Amino acid sequence: MEKRLFIFFAMALIFSGCRQKKIDLGNNIFRAEQNISYGKDNAQKMDLYIPDKNADLRDVFIIIHGGGWRGGRKSELTSFTFDLMKKFPHAIFVNLEYRLASTTRFALPDQTDDIKVAMNFVEKKLNIKPKYILLGNSAGGYLSMFYAYHYDHEKKVKAVVNIVGPADLNDPGFKNYDDYSFVEKHLIDPKLIDGKLSLMDFGSPVHWITPVSAPTLSYYGTADHVVPISQKKILDSVLTRNKVYHESYEFNGDHVGWERPPHASFLVKKIEDFLKTVDKK
Repeated sequence: MEKRLFIFFAMALIFSGCRQKKIDLGNNIFRAEQNISYGKDNAQKMDLYIPDKNADLRDVFIIIHGGGWRGGRKSELTSFTFDLMKKFPHAIFVNLEYRLASTTRFALPDQTDDIKVAMNFVEKKLNIKPKYILLGNSAGGYLSMFYAYHYDHEKKVKAVVNIVGPADLNDPGFKNYDDYSFVEKHLIDPKLIDGKLSLMDFGSPVHWITPVSAPTLSYYGTADHVVPISQKKILDSVLTRNKVYHESYEFNGDHVGWERPPHASFLVKKIEDFLKTVDKK
């Protein structure tokens, strides 16, 4: 109850018309800028949270919401972002809104381009050259993996946190997804494909894993009928084969069960431990 009241108060503070632009998380205070345009499209918005003091400005979390590539809002992950900010008081946080797909607009390359444009925007705005932790749920987890494994040519991504994201689009279990036809027809612009790769091979994050891929933490539900637990096994197998440092965990729940107690707090703790290990490598 107290946590809900705190979140309500914090959100009310953010969205009120007052000049106060600070988020007070107990001992941790962040300066907040809401709905910043990082691109020309109206959908290209971000919420930016910068530590009020003692910021080392080396790590930036980019939080990427789910919604089947054609739905969802960044506001759905605001509460979880605040939980992470309490654990990482010296990091910068970006809660990202991106261009959504439709039957007339492909998800890729728009959505991976949005990640890159957001990174460049943050670097220019703050005059920093940080490392990034890409963290997302469902489609956001997919985008985090796909960008890190395939498009991070400059190796800016320090780590990936994948929450119930599809890693292998060819997995027979994932083909039971009730919107799989959308994935087949509208996820990827065919113009991206060069050579003999199929759309689903090209679009599978596991296809692009190499020994220099970003360390990855994954979290999957045992009763998830959207992105089945088989995805965890496939992802673990490919990361292991390429000797990429990774951790993976299961929770007893469905596709959105990860955000319910006690699973969300368990995940935050595992992210904290995981990134400490990554920093030592």
